[in-house]
Amino acid sequence: MPDPAPLPASRAYLVPAALFALYVIWGSTYYAMHIACRVLPPFLMAGPRYLLAGLILVVVLRVRGAPMPDRRGWLSAGLVGFLLLVLGNGLVVLGQRTIATGVAATVVATMPLWAAIVSAAIGERPTPRDVIGLVLGFVGIAVLQSGGSLTLGIDAYLLLFAPIAWAVGSMLSRRLPLPAGLASTAAQMLVAGVVMIAIGLGRGERPLRPIDATTVAAVAYLVVFGSLVAFSAYGYLLRTVRPAVATSYAYVNPLVALLIGAAFGGESLTATKLVACLLTIAGVLVVTLRPRGSTAGARA
Repeated sequence: MPDPAPLPASRAYLVPAALFALYVIWGSTYYAMHIACRVLPPFLMAGPRYLLAGLILVVVLRVRGAPMPDRRGWLSAGLVGFLLLVLGNGLVVLGQRTIATGVAATVVATMPLWAAIVSAAIGERPTPRDVIGLVLGFVGIAVLQSGGSLTLGIDAYLLLFAPIAWAVGSMLSRRLPLPAGLASTAAQMLVAGVVMIAIGLGRGERPLRPIDATTVAAVAYLVVFGSLVAFSAYGYLLRTVRPAVATSYAYVNPLVALLIGAAFGGESLTATKLVACLLTIAGVLVVTLRPRGSTAGARA
């Protein structure tokens, strides 16, 4: 697939704004999911989240007079939504039952590496700069969690598979005939929400205790910011920039999760973690920036 066409100058701000949304908002969702899952089981937390977000987008589309997807569009969006949300996100939520949020974010940070492997397999080979940046980012994440542990078990294996599913879904979204704009995001969320609720009911999930205001606030944050804002931004980036740029959020999210954990969860910030931050940011910069005047840089 050729590189995306350059954005008009009047819309050039959209890419950095979308990247900011992914870097900061998605990094904060690990803590929000941790809070919500204290009361709600994994799929009965995530399923209603995406179903509600999808319904809100449908209302927005209808108000705008935009058409809904046709049968082919629903099938394509449903497949991508299953890979990204049901597997990519749902398995992360399952993994966080017994795995710390920082470790979960570290495992998910391998997604750009899987994306590079998948894109290479379908002919979109990463540039040498992409490879250097990805390696730097991965080393940073490894240093970040050098003192952590990931005990192998069912939750760990589910978590390890999540970034692979997300990478495959991301690559397919660039090739399948998806509906235009928000219609694609809405269809993906609606399909994923229904499937997740069905899985949750099939697993016999029930709230662990009465739902309180904190749980409602965490789910509302996930719906509005994690789904409506950030996931829409991700879909936009997949259609606009190179895969390495769109997936670079995975290296920043653990840093955001680390800072939030220090601020609200009492986690410590050590010199090792600060070094990891520098390595990770360096990797993201190598991936996202291009020398002035390069074609790839202008397009990204």
